[in-house]
Amino acid sequence: MTPEEEIVALRAENAALRAQVSELPLLRAQVEALAAQVQTLQARVAKDSHTSGKPPSSDGLKRRTKSLRKPSGKRAGGQLGHRGETLHLVATPDAVVEHRPTVCPACQAALDEAPVVGRERRQVQEMPPVRLWVTEHQALRLRCPRCQAVSVGTFPAEAPSRAQYGPPLRALAVYLVEEQLVPLGRVQQVLCDLVGVRLGRGTLVRWIQQASATLAPVEAQITAALQRAPVLHSDETGVRRAGTLAWVQVASTSRLTRYAVHAKRGADATDAMGILPGYAGVSVHDGWKTYRQYTRCRHALCNIHHLRELTFLEEQYQQGWASELKTVLREMKAATEQARAEGLRSLPAATRAAFVTRYRALLAAGHAANPPPARRPRQRGRIKQTPARNMLERLWLEQEQVLAFLDDLTIPFDNNQAERDLRTLKTHQKVSGCFRSDPGAEAFARLRGYLVSLRKQGQPLFVALQTVFAGRPLYPALG
Repeated sequence: MTPEEEIVALRAENAALRAQVSELPLLRAQVEALAAQVQTLQARVAKDSHTSGKPPSSDGLKRRTKSLRKPSGKRAGGQLGHRGETLHLVATPDAVVEHRPTVCPACQAALDEAPVVGRERRQVQEMPPVRLWVTEHQALRLRCPRCQAVSVGTFPAEAPSRAQYGPPLRALAVYLVEEQLVPLGRVQQVLCDLVGVRLGRGTLVRWIQQASATLAPVEAQITAALQRAPVLHSDETGVRRAGTLAWVQVASTSRLTRYAVHAKRGADATDAMGILPGYAGVSVHDGWKTYRQYTRCRHALCNIHHLRELTFLEEQYQQGWASELKTVLREMKAATEQARAEGLRSLPAATRAAFVTRYRALLAAGHAANPPPARRPRQRGRIKQTPARNMLERLWLEQEQVLAFLDDLTIPFDNNQAERDLRTLKTHQKVSGCFRSDPGAEAFARLRGYLVSLRKQGQPLFVALQTVFAGRPLYPALG
């Protein structure tokens, strides 16, 4: 190769290298974007029930849920002082069977006339034979001996037609469907096997709709009582209804529960429920944006959600401040529980100030470890931030709502009340999969709210359902 040819080749190679170098910023940006995308996907896969709001059922069979609770150090099983359950003798048995010896084992004398000098009692508590009890009502026609007019007797309200099932059987069927979540087909089998009653599925559906219609005024009273509650828990979950996605809203306290099914998740659903629009107490929720639009009430955020998210940041992004903040939140919870047990209405000012100082110091440390992302040339709009940065900003800007439980001991640390009330809906999904129709979903919501409220207050549910079918439903305590 001549010197001239070598110079031409080197110039061509140099031009190619310059072209490659000019593409490096673009390639570097692509690599950074792909790395961020990989990290986002890895974080999404890593989320489970102990690092997010996902239910434990989504963890899969191989993943063992790591609870946020700390070990108590107690041995497994019943603890010292546990009341337990023991079968006791009843004072007035339904039947008494005496077992008399016939002859004396010592001298073989007959004991027919021997006096009783003592007795030992043993009882067998057994369910009586189950069968359908048929009561026939006869309306008699009587002729007046004076004027010869004929008077006809009046049938009771429980016998409106020629033949029907009474309130106890209807109550049992609805109890199995709505409280124990037994599918309609299995309820038919249970009643056929135990009682010998062959019911059609349409009959069961009609009874459920009848109970729902009777409980409409009770639901209205529960709604009004929840509007007056000083502290209200709210949450929502998705369900399948008539082949489409719907949302079940819950508003509850420790004594009352109200459910509502709606096609949408947002403000349309909560407005239709009719509780939050005029509510003026303390609304406890998980931070969903719909709840924040109601400004008449004070807001308090669920800190169990924060503990899960902090666990996620600690495990996936190695954020040391997140682990320390979890410890502080748990100490705050323990301090409020102790103060509540001592009859206080709020934490002592010095204790609260110390907690808030530690809380803000850890957030400051988190901000220092997670500086805001740099804006690239000619980049517009909001810059995408890391999960740690988003969490820090939320905990800082909303610390009044995060720490509301420190100021007023009637405000709980978490929103577990609403989550427990919604858990039944997820169980129903596992058993039945979905609601077949809109009326069925609405009836389930109304009946579940009624039954859950009564169970919270210790009322007998089966007896209460009998009053529903008798037309005089038992009301839960609304105060």
